[in-house]
Amino acid sequence: MSNALLAGVSGLQAHQKMLDVAGNNLANLNTNAYKASRTTFSELLSETLADSSQPTSDTGGTNPMQIGSGVQVASVDRDMSQGPLVNTGQPLDMAIGQKDVFTRVGAFTVDGEYYLVDPGNGYRVQRIGSEGVSEGFQVATSDAIRIPYEVALPAKVTTEISFSGNLSADVANPTTNVLSAGQAWTLASGAVASDTTALADVTGAVLAAGDKIHIRGIKADGSYVNGAAAGVEWTLAGGETISDLITQINTAFDSGTSTGATAALVNGGIRVTDNSSGYSQTMLELVYEADAGNPNGAFPLPNYFGVLTAGGEESRNINLEAIDGQGIGHVLSGAFVRRDTANVWDFVLMSITGDVQLSDRRVNGIKFLADGSYGGLTAVTGPDGNPMTDTAQIKLSYPNDPTNTVTIDMSLGTIGGFDGLSQFGGSSTVAPSGQNGYTSGLLSSISVNREGVLVGVFTNGIRRDVAALKIASFRNPAGLKSVGNNYFEPSTNSGDPIPTKALSGSAGSIRGGALEKSNVDVAVEFVNLMQAQNGFQANARTIRVANEMLSDLTNLLR
Repeated sequence: MSNALLAGVSGLQAHQKMLDVAGNNLANLNTNAYKASRTTFSELLSETLADSSQPTSDTGGTNPMQIGSGVQVASVDRDMSQGPLVNTGQPLDMAIGQKDVFTRVGAFTVDGEYYLVDPGNGYRVQRIGSEGVSEGFQVATSDAIRIPYEVALPAKVTTEISFSGNLSADVANPTTNVLSAGQAWTLASGAVASDTTALADVTGAVLAAGDKIHIRGIKADGSYVNGAAAGVEWTLAGGETISDLITQINTAFDSGTSTGATAALVNGGIRVTDNSSGYSQTMLELVYEADAGNPNGAFPLPNYFGVLTAGGEESRNINLEAIDGQGIGHVLSGAFVRRDTANVWDFVLMSITGDVQLSDRRVNGIKFLADGSYGGLTAVTGPDGNPMTDTAQIKLSYPNDPTNTVTIDMSLGTIGGFDGLSQFGGSSTVAPSGQNGYTSGLLSSISVNREGVLVGVFTNGIRRDVAALKIASFRNPAGLKSVGNNYFEPSTNSGDPIPTKALSGSAGSIRGGALEKSNVDVAVEFVNLMQAQNGFQANARTIRVANEMLSDLTNLLR
């Protein structure tokens, strides 16, 4: 009977622990990412009354006679399966400290130093990989995640512009090339200069005999002015007027011929108009050179002559924005013009806002194949009369960085494809389809993708990866040791943490704006409560019956 008492006591103790486990599960029913536990029992060592015997030729064998001594709690195991996910609307909630601890509760916030932390204890969330380091969002020597609300995303200068759409194969609407200085010369009185105005009287002019004005450019047929890139050098003797300058330009551009161009003063500025319509490469550049005896010499000339109308057998004007290194936008006006050669076009940069210098403003020889697809750049006759194949680039310098020439690649499509420009019958529809520059911006919102990468959206509309969450996987997650506050530590049976990214290896995905709820099953826990109660009552009855039998035995001695 003593065994019965001891077995009953062990049963009471075991079922008390089962009740404790079930009660704790129910208490954490609404604890985010809580993992339910379960109790398993095993019997204690049995007392052997008689050993087993093996069969003989005359008798059969006997089984051992054993009496159990009770029950014990064999294990309290955690159910590491995922609980239900609930959307919270908080972007830094994620469903999946100085001391490395691990949690599945992703209820994070940003502290006063912009670190992503557990708001309950300030533990900093860790990152993995190099996301956000090169942009200055993350500190290279630290694995703590920073949310860079105070870090500006620097501006990016435009270095590529892409185009798509059709250039008409059959529309013929010849246009006349017209250049304009884009600025008006004035006098000290504020009046607009006229043809008879002396060059020396123009506002800003400091002229002396021996100063030079270089007239450079390309004529309508694509040849150099005066047959060389140096153009015409006009030396001033003193007393020259604007009309004299215009005469020099007209001589250089063969104004007396049908294929030439004629300069005139319009509203105080020089304008050069081709004498006939159709494809034209007319371009003018005026450069002032002070004589050595006039060290302070100056004369206001435009950085470049804008193109009011681009000459072509057909022309399609476009406008787009390019960004300089300080994030300032500049509006570019350009035109695709059809050459007088079948299936070949040019692109010409007509003008750009801001005090910009243009060093290469034309893309020559944009070819189309017989099926209307883009055919790359074909060889054309250069201004020196020799064949040349151009590059799909324009080059310019911005006023905030005048010594740096910015090259902008023109992405026109894949040769033989229709992913960029095409040439079919009908109207021209070509337009810019994108450019890679942007202004500076500050972080305006942040979200988390399935790979656990925090993606920031900045006020300039640009998206950038800010950091990647460090995820740890374990060979035996159920072997983790709970240390409270929804944190776990590795144990000798869990295996070491394997750092990785979400969706990599055995790691799952991250769901932003959501939290994992407890995986406690209320129905199961209520059944466990009843089983614990029934087991406790049964063992209590065993103890009571054994006690009554001992009492009866004691009464025999009275």
